[in-house]
Amino acid sequence: MTMTTSIASSAVHIDLSISVWTARKLDRKVSREIDETKGTTTQAGNYNKHLLAGTKQLKDIQSLAGEIRNWHLKQTLPWSDNGIRLLPMNNFFKYKEQLSEYEDKFNTAVKQFIGDYPQLISLMAYSLGDLFNIEDYPPVEQIESKFKLSYTIIPVPEAGDFRLDIGNDIREELETQYEEAYQQKVETAMSSAWSRLHTTIEHIVVKLNDPRWGEEESNNPQVYDSFVGNALDLTNLLTSLNITQDPDLEQARVTLEQAVSGVTPTMIRQQPHVREKLMSEVKALQELI
Repeated sequence: MTMTTSIASSAVHIDLSISVWTARKLDRKVSREIDETKGTTTQAGNYNKHLLAGTKQLKDIQSLAGEIRNWHLKQTLPWSDNGIRLLPMNNFFKYKEQLSEYEDKFNTAVKQFIGDYPQLISLMAYSLGDLFNIEDYPPVEQIESKFKLSYTIIPVPEAGDFRLDIGNDIREELETQYEEAYQQKVETAMSSAWSRLHTTIEHIVVKLNDPRWGEEESNNPQVYDSFVGNALDLTNLLTSLNITQDPDLEQARVTLEQAVSGVTPTMIRQQPHVREKLMSEVKALQELI
């Protein structure tokens, strides 16, 4: 079985697209006025108006879109430069369920924004002063099209299926090129998984190696729930992201999971022996990988 066939049966490609209206408008008149005021001989800059500056409803949508994008990147692995990512099949249904919840939240926020849109324009007439121009604002019936959350799931192709009327030599050359490019993508995806592990371990080591430990408890570094929680979340996620079933990655994952399981931020802050044991185990893992 080739590497391509193995990945094709254990993952799919996913293309997630999120669009949010920027609510910005280039004001050419003001841009020219600034050029004249500052004495520039060419168009040195542009003035873009924030049509809905400070609007909570739009900020909420923008914030949610950012949250969804970050979550998507966390749950998947890099694949191509055009935004397509690799979604492991053993994370597929959990991903779909969470994405469905995000879709509902996104659509609800957009619906709320559209309902408030006419009133928001009225408020901007006061906030923008002389910069306000009603013609800058699209009609309400066009607004919904400026927000979109969609995704496409694409099967990972099998290796070297070139059904072309070409000579065997050319076909073999294309298949070789495809295999090499594919292998590079797999290596990049796995490198991302390893990088997440290294980053998490580095964060733990740096925190536990802080020279302030051992002084009065009030001067000790802050340790939040996420310090342990993020590490455990990663160990759970790596069971899915290990698309090649790399035994070294799995062993490192298990070692980290065992090191942080049962440890709480309170124990780290108040019990030096727990802190030292965790530091020893994680440091050993860091040196090993």
